[in-house]
Parts: sequence; structure tokens; C-alpha cells
Amino acid sequence: MPAGPSWPEAAALVLLALALLITLCRHLWALRWSLSRDRASALPLPKGSMGWPFFGETLHWLLQGSRFHSSRRERYGNVFKTHLLGRPVVRVTGAENIRKILLGEHTLVSAQWPQSTHIILGSHTLLSSTGDLHRQRRKILARVFSRAALESYLPRIQKVVSWELRGWCMEPGSIAVYSSAKTLTFRIAARILLGLRLEEKQFKDLAKTFEQLVENLFSLPLNIPFSGLRKGIKARDILHKFMEKAIQEKLQRNNPEDHSDALDFIMNSAKEHGKEFTMQELKESAIELIFAAFFTTASASTSLILLLLKHPSVIEKIRQELMSHEWYQQSECCPAGPCLDTLTIQSRDREKPLSRPMANDIHKEQSQPPAPVEEDSLQPSAVLEPTVPRSSPCPGPQLPAPPGQSCHCPADISLEKLSRLRYLDCVIKEVLRVLPPVSGGYRTALQTFELDGYQIPKGWSVMYSIRDTHETAAVYQSAPGSFDPERFGAGRLEAAGRFHYIPFGGGARSCIGKELAQAILKLLAIELVSTARWELASPGYPRMQTVPIVHPVNDGLRLYFHPLQPSRGHEA
Repeated sequence: MPAGPSWPEAAALVLLALALLITLCRHLWALRWSLSRDRASALPLPKGSMGWPFFGETLHWLLQGSRFHSSRRERYGNVFKTHLLGRPVVRVTGAENIRKILLGEHTLVSAQWPQSTHIILGSHTLLSSTGDLHRQRRKILARVFSRAALESYLPRIQKVVSWELRGWCMEPGSIAVYSSAKTLTFRIAARILLGLRLEEKQFKDLAKTFEQLVENLFSLPLNIPFSGLRKGIKARDILHKFMEKAIQEKLQRNNPEDHSDALDFIMNSAKEHGKEFTMQELKESAIELIFAAFFTTASASTSLILLLLKHPSVIEKIRQELMSHEWYQQSECCPAGPCLDTLTIQSRDREKPLSRPMANDIHKEQSQPPAPVEEDSLQPSAVLEPTVPRSSPCPGPQLPAPPGQSCHCPADISLEKLSRLRYLDCVIKEVLRVLPPVSGGYRTALQTFELDGYQIPKGWSVMYSIRDTHETAAVYQSAPGSFDPERFGAGRLEAAGRFHYIPFGGGARSCIGKELAQAILKLLAIELVSTARWELASPGYPRMQTVPIVHPVNDGLRLYFHPLQPSRGHEA
């Protein structure tokens, strides 16, 4: 009787059979998607790979990050197919292709968000609405970001930005920029957009709860104990309870016209459009407003600080522009709280000259300066009793500057004055081009349509890339990868193509708050270059993560902030 195969031979046969089975499964998987094309269209499916059965290319996508898309774009072109997170996806790059996607909202495509996002944020949001309902809600919310509304927000935003930056300069150690930027943008959203009157402990608790909500927006739709969805729902319920109390207080206010915030604008705009928002709609709208303003603006603020640090010549040009417009004036007064030019704290390896007027007695255990003075807000530093000299060019409550010292006080802020700062506008645009906060967006095909010579079948996901389009646009004269604010100057026509530059998306779902976001970034840049200098606290620059939002890996951008000295003038 012949002897059977030895164990190495048997093992080799098993491995061969397994390899053949895997290859067969992969070919059947690819065939399955090839047969899913719309046979009513003569166009082929885009080139690309659907990966492995069931898993697709999800693992490659998670491990490779942005390299996943760039490598496949180089191999297959600006439109290619793949399979991610259980769905067939067509990845799209290029101005003309993206133009068709963004302008095809409600007809060719519809917005696509994970089920967990809809569950947590609710059904009464702009994000969840489609068609006529989306158009109606957008009209109502447009009042929140109207020119009149923005003008009312600007002075309060400036106070919050100035106050936060003072805190960064007073910190003896390094600052985690992304975390600090999130604190700043949440404070703006809570205090200015929603008009919430919060003590500092309340603010920190609310910010922590909101961050828990956002962290679980993109989770598996499993409402079971300890799941991401359950954590997100719990955070949402806490926020809704808080918001309901705040809204009730607002509705019972005797003189609602005394302080207009985003919720006031929403309620008034809804009435003008013949609609009365329910309490649930108001709560969900409030959370959506914070969500829209929170992470993306924090991301852009972090990118602004990082790119200015890398390009000190840009900082100097911004300072020169501010001086030419007499934006900051020397004054014998300071806004309520410490003057940035004259505070004192200890840095890690040397003393940083600063002055903290009256802070030794009042804020001994606080590293932050007094809270910014706002209408209808709690005043933890009311004992300072600030006064306003009649001849002062500085708006708002002020304190005398220490003897022999002076402050750089901003002129009255307005959108018209901001618009005069042309170079600063170019800088903000370039920051958003190089590091757009959101790398792209998702849509679902409502019908089969043509794109770049390929068919996009009905029901497939379409992922359009903002970042790749910015990086590859042939319209830019200087290298798209370089940081060149002048590319947006009046003498250059590089940004003439509308969809070559899309940090805020476009079409029916373009970012409704883009003017507010740009104003916040401009005010932050003005405060930074006028009152502070900053340097790396680490040997090198951090790596940037681009999914789901652009930010330093592991919050790795740590900086030392120092106040500018009066004697230094506008030194870098």
C-alpha cells in the first residue's frame, strides 16, 4: 500500500487549496460588483479595486490614511471605485467632477451621514433634512449668520479670543494647541451663539459632555451598554436637559431684544417664515450649531497657528498691514483683566515679563485671567469695577495700565474694517486651502449618472475630496503644496475657478457659517500677531491626521506662548 503524503506535503496542499479558495472568493466578490452596474447605461464602472469579500479595502484605508487615496488616484485617476465600511464607494477629485456632485444635491445625490449621527443629533436638524425641508431650515438658519448677526457677534468674539490668548501667555508650561483651540471655539459657541450664562465649572463640564457626544457621532448603530452610540445618547440627553432649561429662561425673559444671540435669531426667523419651533427643534438646533462651530473651527485655528509659526515672514506682513490700517493703538488703559504687554509668569527655563494688575489678590490660584465681560453673563471678577475713560480708544470695560506701561488696544471692530485687511484675508484663505478642516464629504447617488466618462450607479456612495482637489488643481501658478497667501491676491487669477477652492464645500449644502468661521480666524490672527509670539515646545512639528478632521496626531502640537513687550514693538 503506497504511503500517504508527508505532513509538509499535506500542509502545502492545504495552503494551496486555501490560496485558490481565497483567490476564487476575491474574483467572485469583484464579479458581484461588476454585475451591479446599471445596464441601462453603456458607460463602464470607474476603475479600482473592491478589495476583499465583505471587508473591501477598509483595513487598507484605516492603516494608510491619506496615502490610501493618493496612491489609488495615481493608479486609477481622479474617479475610482473602492469598498469601504461595507459600502461601494466612488472617490472623486477635481474641480469639474466635484462641481457636478455639489450642484447635484437633491437631484443627482443626497447627503450621507452614518445612522449613529442621525440618532444622536436628531431628526430636526439641517444635517438630517433633505429636499424642501432642508431648503426651509436653511432659510431659517441663514438669519443666524446674516451680516447684522455677525456684526453683533464680533465684539464679543474679540473679547473671548483676547481673554483665551492671555491665558495661553500666562501659562508657565507649554500649551496643547488643538485642545486649547477647542476650548476657545466651544466658549465662542456657548457664550456668543447660544448666549449661555455659565460659571467656569459649568462651562468645563458642558464642554466635556459635548466632546463625548462628538466622539461618538461616528459609531456602530448598536444601542447596547458601553457602546459608542449609548455614550453619545447619554451625552446628548444631558445637553438637551441643560439646553431646555436655558431656552425656558430665554423665553421667559422680559426684554429679549436686549441681547440677541443665535437662538434669538432662529426663533424670530422661524416666526417670519410662518413656523414656530418646538422645544425639541430648538434643542437639536442648538446642539447642531455647537457641533458645526466646534471641531472644524478648532481645527482651522490650530492650522493657522501652525502655519504662521512655520512662516514668520507672513506674521511680519500681517503686522505691517495692521499698522498701516492703524488697527492697534497705544493707550494708557487696558481691557478688563491683565494687559498682555506687561504680565509676569515663570516659563520653564526663564522668567517671562508680564504684569497681572490686581491678580495677586483676586486670582491667586487661577492661571486664567478674569473672564471676558459680556452682557447678561455671570461676572466672577466684578470686584475689579472697571471703568471706561472718555478719551480711550479701547472699546469695552478697561483698567488703568501699570505706570510706564501701555497696551495695544484694538479699534472698534466691524466686518467692513476686517474686509480692508486684504493680505490677512489671503492668509486665511491659504490656510484653509493647505489644511482644509474637513478633507471631503459623502453623498449617495439618487440615480445613475455620468462622471468623467464613467457611470455612478444608483445607491452607491460618492466620496468627494476637498484636500486632493486643492493639492492637484492645475489652476495654481505656484506649487499647490507651497504656502503662498499671495496666490489669492488681486493681481493673481489662480482662484478664479469656483470649485478649485472648496474648504466650505459648495452648492445647497455649503457651510452656512463660513463667514463667521473666517471672522473668528481673522480675529484670532490679529490677536496673535499683535500681542504674542510662540515657539515649539518639541524638537519638531507633529504629524497631521486628516480623518475625520484635520488635527495634530495625539494633540502633538505643543507651543510656548509669550507676550510681546512694548519695547519690542512689532518684532517677530
